[in-house]
Amino acid sequence: MARDGDINEPTREFPGYPTADTLPARSDDTAPPRPGGSAPSGAPARGLLMVLGAAALAVVVLLGAQATGIFPDFRNPFAKEQTDRSQPPLLKSIQDLSRYVAAEGNFQVVVDLQNDRNNVPDFLLNQRTLFVGAGSVEAYVDFTKISEGAVVESADGKSVEIKLPAPQLGKTNLDLQKSYVFAEERGLLNRLGELVNGDPNRQQQVYQLAEERITAAARDSGLTQRAEENTRKMLEGLLRSLGYEKVTVTYAAP
Repeated sequence: MARDGDINEPTREFPGYPTADTLPARSDDTAPPRPGGSAPSGAPARGLLMVLGAAALAVVVLLGAQATGIFPDFRNPFAKEQTDRSQPPLLKSIQDLSRYVAAEGNFQVVVDLQNDRNNVPDFLLNQRTLFVGAGSVEAYVDFTKISEGAVVESADGKSVEIKLPAPQLGKTNLDLQKSYVFAEERGLLNRLGELVNGDPNRQQQVYQLAEERITAAARDSGLTQRAEENTRKMLEGLLRSLGYEKVTVTYAAP
């Protein structure tokens, strides 16, 4: 039989119920993790987000500092670098020129060059290049070829006759900044051969063909006739300023 002093004591059959005094204390206590239990699933995700956010903030701060000039010495560690190991230019010769460039023609040509083999499929052995070439050709009169007696002055000194050599066309100057490969097709064996022993002069053939086409076009463009007219006008203006009233300019047969 229970004693009077033990009436309010909890027993195994009748455990004690929480009261108003004990509820706040229990709600503030953090329950220790159970043996073998895992941490809450949201904790690693929140930690990863915090790390990524901090890294992004650091990058934004560094880029902003570089843009504003606060840290002028800061440089991108992965910036592109270019190293020039070219040798100094070597002077091979000097040539005195006594030519008057009277006209210049600018040309553009499209070269479609294909190299293949008979009875071999194109996907195995084939090379086709579509090249756009831009170049210029000068027309000039070489004054060093003026022979003796080419300049005849009249007795009264009012007229003069000059006989000049025929205008010539200079060498075609291919402008590499305006020339480019528009399209290129190569077979499987061509690609493998380039990997094994690449040819740095592979495009030399299309360059040469473009220069030949431009040179031929310059011959048929009337560039030398324009050079004759411009040279005649230049000499007439020059000699008239020296006091000659009549100036006659003729050209030798080309």
